[in-house]
Amino acid sequence: MKFHQHRLDNGLQIIGEVNPSARSMALGFFVRTGARDETADVSGVTHFLEHMVFKGTPRRSALDVNRDFDRIGAHYNAFTSEENTVFYAAILPEYLSQAVDILADILRPSLRSDDFEMEKKVIIEEIGMYEDQPMWSAYDHAKRLFFGQHPLGNSILGTPESISALTPEQMRAYFERRYVAPNITVAAAGNFDWQQLVEEVGRRCSAWQSGPSGREVAGQTNGTNGFEVRSKDNVFQEHVVLMSPAPAAESPLRFAADTLALVLGDDSGSRLYWQLVDPGYADSADTSFHDHQGAGYFCTMFSNEPARTAANLDIVYAVLKTVQRDNITAEELQQAKSKILSRVVRGNERPMGRMRSIGRDWTYLGEYHTVDEELAAFDAVSLDDIRSVLDRYPLDQVTTLALGPLKEINRTTA
Repeated sequence: MKFHQHRLDNGLQIIGEVNPSARSMALGFFVRTGARDETADVSGVTHFLEHMVFKGTPRRSALDVNRDFDRIGAHYNAFTSEENTVFYAAILPEYLSQAVDILADILRPSLRSDDFEMEKKVIIEEIGMYEDQPMWSAYDHAKRLFFGQHPLGNSILGTPESISALTPEQMRAYFERRYVAPNITVAAAGNFDWQQLVEEVGRRCSAWQSGPSGREVAGQTNGTNGFEVRSKDNVFQEHVVLMSPAPAAESPLRFAADTLALVLGDDSGSRLYWQLVDPGYADSADTSFHDHQGAGYFCTMFSNEPARTAANLDIVYAVLKTVQRDNITAEELQQAKSKILSRVVRGNERPMGRMRSIGRDWTYLGEYHTVDEELAAFDAVSLDDIRSVLDRYPLDQVTTLALGPLKEINRTTA
């Protein structure tokens, strides 16, 4: 495999990892914009704009966009996160030119007012759909509680009120500011011709406007240490989310933090699994590590019968405090490494997974890492590294939110 990079004169970055043994390729346009870049008056605009990108261009109608992707047998979609909006397609190598043409075209959408008003209803309905999913709703509210005024606490979807108030003019202004060439990276992985990719992207994107995109990077937060109980009708289980500080995406401790999260809350063989799930105290329990530019957090989630909530919270607090005090064991570390190494290899075997990996690394770090380098970084994690994470980012410094039928939870520990 060979890595290449090229920057157009307008600042748009192209990166690619060529794998001649692959039978397909994946292509993604990474736009460095997300919920953290929004102000309160345009909350949810990034995700809304992701939808509008597929609604047509001066060259294609919405039907044409879908039909042209289907003609080349593409697996295509997009997603919006706190920091990025990514438009992608997995294709056979012979359709590289067509895929670049479609993706580049839709990234210059018409943003017609009629489409805007119609899609606004879809977005509001989507918000309602997600709010009907208790664990997602609990997570979204917990993130806002943990981050407080930090921009990473911004909601990706926005609210029905913010979306209802949004205007086409506000979206167009946001698009003009955020979708400039220097804020976009085109990433490709799999079996493709690098020079052809550069030529195709250059032909379609070199005239895109340049200029600064701007992002004020708020630093690390330790959370608010808040505790909130949100009572919700027609929810029969209690869904609890705990968040604590963790390393940022650019921190060398991110590998140790990811390993620590697996020891705490993997879906099998972890501390929370044995303490909560195996004895039947909770339906599910997991811990995950989330790293962003400038800040990160650990997220522990569990759901249970309402009557078990206080006791289960005590168990979780005890687990976090014990690990904070005593660290994990050498056996747990080795087991977590085995799981992570398997996850990394499996996730990067397909061009789509590899494209997302190299695109993310480049967007956050401006660096390229081979799979072997990532494996080596995880394999090098030591108990001292885990201790460094715990010392700098205390696990037991938690912000807690519960959503379900309970109106209050009587805590015995915290």
